[in-house]
Amino acid sequence: MAGKNIAARPASWRVLYVDSTGSNRVTTVKSQAAVDALVAELAAQGITAGVKATAAAWRARFVDDAGKEHARHFARKRDAQAWLDAQTSSMLTGTYVVPKAGRITFRDYAETWRTSQVFRPRTASLVELALRVRVYPVIGDRRLETISKATIQSLVATLAERYAARTVTVTYSYVSTILKDAVENRRIARTPCVGIKLPEIVRTRVEPRSTEHVRTAAAVVGPRLEAAVWLAAGMGLRRGEAFGLTVDRVKFLERKVVVDRQLIDVGRGGVPVFGPPKTISSVREVPLPEFVAEALARHLKRFKPGPEGLLFTTFRGNPWRPKTFYDEWRQKLDAAGLAGFDFHELRHYYASLLIDSGASVKVVQARLGHKSAEETLNTYSHLWPDSDDRTRDAIDAALRADTEEQVAGIPDSLRTPTPNRGYHA
Repeated sequence: MAGKNIAARPASWRVLYVDSTGSNRVTTVKSQAAVDALVAELAAQGITAGVKATAAAWRARFVDDAGKEHARHFARKRDAQAWLDAQTSSMLTGTYVVPKAGRITFRDYAETWRTSQVFRPRTASLVELALRVRVYPVIGDRRLETISKATIQSLVATLAERYAARTVTVTYSYVSTILKDAVENRRIARTPCVGIKLPEIVRTRVEPRSTEHVRTAAAVVGPRLEAAVWLAAGMGLRRGEAFGLTVDRVKFLERKVVVDRQLIDVGRGGVPVFGPPKTISSVREVPLPEFVAEALARHLKRFKPGPEGLLFTTFRGNPWRPKTFYDEWRQKLDAAGLAGFDFHELRHYYASLLIDSGASVKVVQARLGHKSAEETLNTYSHLWPDSDDRTRDAIDAALRADTEEQVAGIPDSLRTPTPNRGYHA
């Protein structure tokens, strides 16, 4: 903090009057005698004057790191010094807040933050939707300086009444990040997002669909989507990855598929809009099974590639929009008695096949493009063979073999009970 000091401001008087031209005038004088003299002079001219007195005060001032001066007046010097000391301390401890900076509303600050972030296109739309629909209606018009821990806890409780626990947690993370940014920019002294109780997220146990269900889905979904079912079930691609797959990414001779982008939107005129996969780890090369390769080959023989070489298109030749696809998918599967069968479940089916074949956690993680092995285990650990059974079998096999060898080497006379001794083996 630079340029701080405390200066005495003497008492003063302001004489207010209207001159002969009709203009408002204010004259400041430093003594009562000067006030009396000026009032008498104006009275001689037929002008009535008013007087306002300003008491003596102490002016404390400092210049912040941005070079802006801040000042306050106090009746007592000790109060001025206490205020200046508090500002100095907050500067040193990192809790300094620019005066009046917290008066901006949460909505205005959050929009400035959101538009300055570098998000993936899909993430950007999710953040915008969460703030606009779930957060702004509750705290959007609150000033930052008035948002307390109770305010945030109330927001979480309100959201929990309408949304799933995972949705509430993700929305809260956006709010927490924004308020932390406000602290870093000295809008508020500290974040109120401390000790907030969030709804518990109950993990749903993944139960993979049967092969019969997968075959039924492929049979009823229609010729334009049949190969997409086999692609997701046989290679574990996400919906955006599958519908963003182009011919040049399918390496038939090398028997692999390159996953390095996904379809995130459809632009005007049916132009596909591509974006990176869900995470950096999702960029991968997946082995292409012969069965899936044959299904893709039949598909390409029947339907020509769409814009940018897309494998899967609508009957108009346009990329599949999410709503168009899901309307088609649900209608066909509901009619086949598979209500509630989500396309993403084909990815779970693929993971279950890998696990049944004896694939390790790291292999399954790589094929699915998970960010970490922990994510893979959290989702599919119950599908791996029970370790307790395998441990018991291994120990039993080893110990029984050693015991049987030892017993086989003992003479029959020692292993046969007599009236005077029991078993020795």
